[in-house]
Parts: sequence; C-alpha cells; structure tokens
Amino acid sequence: MTSKPFSVDLGRLRSREKDHSAAAVERAERAGEELGFVDRAPGRRRGRKPSPRTGQVHAKVLPHVATEIAGEARRRGVQQGVILEEAWALYKAAEEAEK
Repeated sequence: MTSKPFSVDLGRLRSREKDHSAAAVERAERAGEELGFVDRAPGRRRGRKPSPRTGQVHAKVLPHVATEIAGEARRRGVQQGVILEEAWALYKAAEEAEK
C-alpha cells in the first residue's frame, strides 16, 4: 500500500483512436440531445444577445433606493438601466419646462 491517498500509474495508460464512424457519431448526438446538451460547433453564437446599452454608471445609492430600483426593474421585466434612462428623461423634461 502506498502512502498517497490516490495515485495513477501513467505508464499503464494507453491512447486509442476515437471512433468516427457514422453510427458512433449518431449515438453520441442522440445521447447529447436526450440529456439537453447544445451544439457548440464553431460559428454558433452562444450566450446573450449583445445589448445596445454599453455605457456604465457606477452610482452609490442608499440601500433602500437600490432595492426599490431593482424591484421595479424585476416587476416590469426590464434592466435597471431602463429605469435610470426613464428617470433621466423625466429630469431633463422638468429642466426644459423650467426654462
């Protein structure tokens, strides 16, 4: 018995050629689909669609304000940036009305 809790004799490992037959590929494809795996072939874009909102605002706010903004965004199903954009539009409209 060795003092190591886990060991592998790398000298006994052998490489073997991957089965590229049509039947093997079909079995692998079918198994992947059944388990919910998605195709990761090159050229297929994964992840979220890019957002047109690329500007960032890093504002420190009171905790209750952050909670309220997040809650409103969740309730409406929009990003928090939409809430800020609308608030800014209202601010600018109020400034224009004062002139």
